[in-house]
Formats: sequence, structure tokens, C-alpha cells
Amino acid sequence: MPEQAEKKYEANNAPEPEDESPEKKSRRKLIIIAVVTLLAIGAALFYWHSTFTEDTDDAQVDGDLYQVSSRIAGQVIKVYVEDNQEVKAGDLLAEIDPKDFQVALEQAQANLASAEAAAIQANVNVPITSMTSRTSISTTSSDVQGAQAAVAQSSKQVAAANARVEQAKANSRKTDLDVERYKPLVEKDVISKQQYDAAIAAAAANRAAVLEAESTLIAQQEGVRQAQQKLAQARSTAVEASQNGPSQIKAQQAKANAALADVKQAQAKVDQAKLNLSYSKILAPTAGIVNKKNVNVGANLSVGQDLLTIVPLTNLWVTANFKETQLEHMRDGQKVVIKVDALGGRKFHGVVRQIGGATGSRLSLFPPENATGNYVKVVQRIPVRIDFTNLDQENGDHKLRPGYSVTPIVSVK
Repeated sequence: MPEQAEKKYEANNAPEPEDESPEKKSRRKLIIIAVVTLLAIGAALFYWHSTFTEDTDDAQVDGDLYQVSSRIAGQVIKVYVEDNQEVKAGDLLAEIDPKDFQVALEQAQANLASAEAAAIQANVNVPITSMTSRTSISTTSSDVQGAQAAVAQSSKQVAAANARVEQAKANSRKTDLDVERYKPLVEKDVISKQQYDAAIAAAAANRAAVLEAESTLIAQQEGVRQAQQKLAQARSTAVEASQNGPSQIKAQQAKANAALADVKQAQAKVDQAKLNLSYSKILAPTAGIVNKKNVNVGANLSVGQDLLTIVPLTNLWVTANFKETQLEHMRDGQKVVIKVDALGGRKFHGVVRQIGGATGSRLSLFPPENATGNYVKVVQRIPVRIDFTNLDQENGDHKLRPGYSVTPIVSVK
């Protein structure tokens, strides 16, 4: 108790502090004013500098997910990957039984060989047909000339036969007249009976010669008719050869072209068979991580059946959903610093590549109908694509994954 009373007494009797001088008060005011001024300048600088960038936490890493599917139908005989396994482009993922496709390829190759042989034969026949056509035209032309010569010769023979007929008739008339003259003479015994009989025989012979000459004339005239028929036939054959020859050549050339088309068709089937055989080995289209594996040994696949998904490790970009109020100064080509949450704020560098053509709400499955009901204005967001500028070096460890949340900071000034 005495100690407490003593402390109380000392406190009550302590000397009062002296009043501060005006100089100290003025100095304190200046310090306070300077501090407030510096704080205001710092706040103004901070606000001014904040207008140099725009950022958002509504952003994520994007990439094309590769759906690997079967291009042929068949049974799976081997599977080489598992879920979450990293693969490189061209790695073998699974294998389909190739036996059916190997048989189809061999059959297509046999059909190709047959088509090639037919094409060779058709092409060889083209010059043969051409030569045969030219020979036929030349031969028929010669036949026409020969027939014309035969007609001319027969006509001359007819003229000669005509002359012989006239000569025979003249001889026959002479001997007939001789018989008529000798008849009264023989009756008067001016000439002998023997001379008269000779005249009669000569007349009969000349009459027979007339008949023979006329028969020869008829035969020669028939020869002219036959020669004219042969000439007409030769001319017809020549015209036919002249007209049909080029057509036969064109027809054979068309057969050769058709054979070549068959070769191309058979070659296309061989190529398709080779493709189908190659499709029995399912390869990774890109480097990435295997996900959603849905294939096992023994499964019977159909064309287009999904087998697995490959999440790419390269060819990534960022989709940032900025508020529409942040886009006033944003342009293509502006530099971006990208902070990745999953990697402890690790920074990547990029560039603004595209500003979306519509807001996210407008691109949604059910866009809003602002013309109905009560309207409340809401700040919309626009998807902005940001491409990485140095992803191969900055993501050499392949830690970046599609779907990671990021914070892009865009330098807009």
C-alpha cells in the first residue's frame, strides 16, 4: 500500500510538459503535407499505370483435342497405350487384324495386272488395225482399177465379136448368092454338080459361122455385164473400206483408251487397298497425353468408332473472357504476360491474336432474349484468343495443359 500511495503522489506531482514551439509545429505540418502529397502522387501514378494493362481471371488454356477413331472395320489384335500415357506424333496406338486387307490388296493387284495386259493388247491392235485399214483401202482401189480394165477389155472383145458377126453374115450372104447363081448353071450343065455342091456346103458353113459369131458376141456381151458387176462391187467395197477404215481405227483406239481407263481404275483399287491395309495400324496424329481410352484387344471396331482422345502438349493458346469495358484499347498484336495458377504463377508470353465476334452469352446454346420481360443491364464478356509466342522454350517440360486457369495481362498502351 505505501508503494502505491507513493506512485500516485509522484504522478500527481509530475511536471507539466512544455508547449511546443511554432517552428516544431510548422515542421510537423510540412511533413504531414509532404506525406499526403506523396501518397496522392503514388495513388495517381498507380491508377495511371493501371490503365496500361488489362487483365482477367476468367481465362483458360485451350487446345485442339484429337479424337482418334478407326478408319476401317475390323478386330483389334494389339493395344499399345494406356490412359494418361504420353505419346509422340506417329507412335503406334493400336493394331487391327490386317489379314482381310492383305487379301484384298493381293486381289486388287491381280486385277491390275490383268487390266494392264488387256491394255497392252488393245494398244498393240491400234497400229495393226490402222495398217489393215490402209491395206484394205489400197487393195479395193486396185480392185476397182482392175475391174475397170476388165470392163474395157470386155467391151473391146464385144466390138471384135460384133465385127466377126458382120463378117460371117457377109460371107453367108455371098455364099447364099453363089448358090442361087450356081443353081441355073448346074441345071444347064454349065458347071459341074461338084461345084454346085461345094457352093451349097460353103453357104451352110458360113451360116453356121454366123451362128457361132453371134454366140460368141452374146458371150462377150455377158462378159461385159459380169465385168461391170465386178466393177460396181469393187467400187462399193472401196467406198466401204474408205468409210469404215477410219471408224475401225477410232473404235480400236477407243478400246485402247477404255483399257487404259480400266488400268487406272484397277490402280485406284490397289491404292485404296494399300490405304486400308495401312489403316490397320492406328498412329498418333500428334504428340500429347492419351485420355478416354475406349479400345481393348478383341474389340470389333466399326468405321468412325472413337478409340481414344489425345490432349496436345503443343499448339496451345489462351481463351480469355474480358469484360466489354476492357476492350476499348485492346488490339490484335498486343503483348501479353500469362500467369498460370497451376504452375505457381509461372509466367508465359503471348500476343493478342483475335477478338471474338460475339459475346459469350450470344454464343451460348440459349442466347438471352432482352426484348422480353424486365431488362437488367449486365456487363458482357468477349472471348479473346491469345497465342503463345515462345511456347517451345517456355513449355519445354510440357507442364502446360488445356483447361488450366490463367491470368493474362494485356499491355494495351
